[in-house]
Amino acid sequence: MLQRHGAWGLVGIGHPDIVREIAQPGRSNNPIQARGTGLCCAMPRLTQAPNLAIATLWADALSVAGIATSVQRQFLSGVAGGLPPDQCLPEVWVTYPEQEAQAREMLYHLQHVPQRRWLCVCGELVEGGFEQCWNCQALMPAG
Repeated sequence: MLQRHGAWGLVGIGHPDIVREIAQPGRSNNPIQARGTGLCCAMPRLTQAPNLAIATLWADALSVAGIATSVQRQFLSGVAGGLPPDQCLPEVWVTYPEQEAQAREMLYHLQHVPQRRWLCVCGELVEGGFEQCWNCQALMPAG
């Protein structure tokens, strides 16, 4: 649903896919025509996260890499049951469509951290993505 907001354009209300369109007098309000002018902000959804903590970690890691992101649906977990639970999960969105490919590649690496299994010098078996022993704090041997 779009609602007219003064002379500045249209603001999307009630649907997460409609982010925002800002119009200027004498410029096109058509998102397809306005795409090259910087007036249309068609933010692509990057992914849906299992919880708010993971969504925030992913968005922060992408932001540190210079990819502008935002977390949407961050407060919908309280209405799960009234709405389908899969529609209440937080989502990570990329602000600029031209950064989407880079964001998807980085997100893949964040989601697929190498899982290792190594034996520490203290005799403790360390599993997962850990590079330091929890027992003696020794670092994982190189190679």
